[in-house]
Amino acid sequence: MPATRPPRRTLEGSFIRLEPLEQEHLPALFRAIGKPEVFAGGYGGGPAGYRGTEAEFIEFAQGYYGWLANNVYGVWRDGVLVGTSTLGDFDELNEHTHIGWTAYSPDVWASPVNPEAKLLLLTEAFDHGFNRVKLQADALNDRSRAAILKLGAQFEGVLRNTNRRADGTWRDTAVYSILASEWPGVRAGLEERLHRFGA
Repeated sequence: MPATRPPRRTLEGSFIRLEPLEQEHLPALFRAIGKPEVFAGGYGGGPAGYRGTEAEFIEFAQGYYGWLANNVYGVWRDGVLVGTSTLGDFDELNEHTHIGWTAYSPDVWASPVNPEAKLLLLTEAFDHGFNRVKLQADALNDRSRAAILKLGAQFEGVLRNTNRRADGTWRDTAVYSILASEWPGVRAGLEERLHRFGA
């Protein structure tokens, strides 16, 4: 079937709910991810891009997520907004899309939140006809890079000097992907990880 951008809708998992992020959610998102350690690995332009007040964070978020072009989600656990992730950069002709702009409260790092969010977003992408899903991270962000590999994504290489960090230095971007042919194995691995958390 031809690739089509998924509709903006709520995606339910065993541990989390992905709900389309709205402007009214941004104060709660700031409480979740507006922390120096979230930006330290390269999120939002890296450590120098940290926004320490709610007003600064909201201004940043309004320009960062590509609200109209992308499907931007809030990640909810037990009724609390704990982070955000996005399915975007839709190239329907070539059947490519991208999961990114992801950040979580440190309180849910090493929990089922990220693997289930990826399971829900990858399912949404492949169920809507996409053949390749890209994931990427700042080449210096070892924690994010390890998490992407743990999903089962394949490393494609490092793109040099792709964009500037908030401190003016050049970011190199490590690029990974999952193909539709690889999805059954990746899905099984994610489901097994979630089973170990008690799903």
